[in-house]
Amino acid sequence: MEKILNYINGEFKPSTANEWMSVYEPATGKVYGELTNSNEADVLEAIEASEEAKLSWAKLPQHKRSAYLYAMADEIENNIHELALAETKDNGKPISLATSVDIPRAAANFRFYAGAALHQQSEAHDMGELAFNYTIRKPLGTVVCISPWNLPLYLFTWKIAPALATGNCVIAKPSEVTPYTAYLLCKIAAKVGLPKGVLNVIHGEGPRVGNTLSTHQKIKAVSFTGGTKTGSIIAGLAAPLFKKLSLELGGKNPNIIFADAPYDEMLETTVRSSFSNQGQICLCGSRILVEATIYEQFKADFIKKVKSLKLGNPYDEKTNVGAVVSKSHQQKILDCIALAKKEGGKILLGGNAAILDNDFKEGYYVEPTIIEGLDQDCRTNQEEIFGPVVTIAPFETEAEAVAMANSTNYGLAASIWTTNQRKAHRVAKEVDAGIIWINTWLLRDLRTPFGGIKNSGVGREGGHYALNFFTEPKNICFTY
Repeated sequence: MEKILNYINGEFKPSTANEWMSVYEPATGKVYGELTNSNEADVLEAIEASEEAKLSWAKLPQHKRSAYLYAMADEIENNIHELALAETKDNGKPISLATSVDIPRAAANFRFYAGAALHQQSEAHDMGELAFNYTIRKPLGTVVCISPWNLPLYLFTWKIAPALATGNCVIAKPSEVTPYTAYLLCKIAAKVGLPKGVLNVIHGEGPRVGNTLSTHQKIKAVSFTGGTKTGSIIAGLAAPLFKKLSLELGGKNPNIIFADAPYDEMLETTVRSSFSNQGQICLCGSRILVEATIYEQFKADFIKKVKSLKLGNPYDEKTNVGAVVSKSHQQKILDCIALAKKEGGKILLGGNAAILDNDFKEGYYVEPTIIEGLDQDCRTNQEEIFGPVVTIAPFETEAEAVAMANSTNYGLAASIWTTNQRKAHRVAKEVDAGIIWINTWLLRDLRTPFGGIKNSGVGREGGHYALNFFTEPKNICFTY
């Protein structure tokens, strides 16, 4: 039975109240560990540790901060199999996905920002004989990073790495549903000798610590990834206090497939973009819009392709679809499928909980589900399901496709499939989303801006966008 502890001021410790939560393995439905359940006192202790460490960390030369981040990246890579197993145990995702994507990306996050720390630039503005300006960027101090359960270590490091690279001290809060790899990351931080108080990790129920994390006067910024409802609560607490906010929230992303799409590549990628990580990726394409002339062919081929996916034991390297993250989330997904039926949707494939054998019979599994026959304004097509469920619908014209794509309150990502480059770029400009892929999906350059519009969030992560978020510019003007 694993005991998952807070990491405060370089020490592993239970919450001051010594309260615990059970942590479940989605694949089996069994409890595998106990998680310390923090409270306000633990947050205040972490803030005190961070405040004590922030000046020395900020003054540390960039090459020394960079060296710590490179060491973190190396240790993640050295322990890739242990971390992948932990991620699968915690989240239910296929081990093949954790090994090939989640853990390598966590290492890449640290490695990318370790390099970025060495290449931060200052701006200069010459006023001729009158004066000279130069602008420097200073770390904020103590910042909060809150990450979700769907890509636990991947997104945890995506926030922590740029915050540390720019000289901030971090109080991080992973999801209480998937805390294990965050705990193991703290062991890595201790192993590489990251100075005490620079990284503090608080575990437990979000509402117990959320108010303090979002409102304490020493907290200068909050970076949050998660549901739109929770993001709204955090914004309501932090924004009136003029704290910097980065909110990466939900998505209801369209895949727009034109008749002249590169068909085989499109089909294979659309299956992946629909059901990777059991559909529990904010970038998954959950609304598939297909030009009417190829709709019936696509439907038949898509169903056949999805049927070939192997749902089952996530520790099996051949498994494509593992368990969803929790019993409550499984029930939410099934309730959404029931709603789709009431709204007139036709279940073309799936639609049920999947029951496995032996040790996995109590795990949380949902069949990959394809639904057609729904209007774009129904709840199924408007609300984020965040599971292995997609809707498909035909469109007649380019204008109709754009209107359907833009019909939700979300605006995170979209994929456009066509070999007509003029049409591709024309449609890309019209679709309301922060990230557009043309003839691909989830191809990420860490230098590019990541984030959405409308209910999909505020601000951007990635590259210099993250570096700028975690710093404040200071202009200095002097005369000769």
